[in-house]
Amino acid sequence: MTRTVQITRYISAQGVFVRHLPDGRAVVRDGAETFKGTLIEPVRSE
Repeated sequence: MTRTVQITRYISAQGVFVRHLPDGRAVVRDGAETFKGTLIEPVRSE
């Protein structure tokens, strides 16, 4: 499943979800790179 994480205030990354970290952040993989950040939840429209 593709997920988006916010790495810094201005930088986010999309990739395949890898795992949740104990501190509440998540890890995603984009090819050979892995990124740690806060998950960005999709906005649900009504």
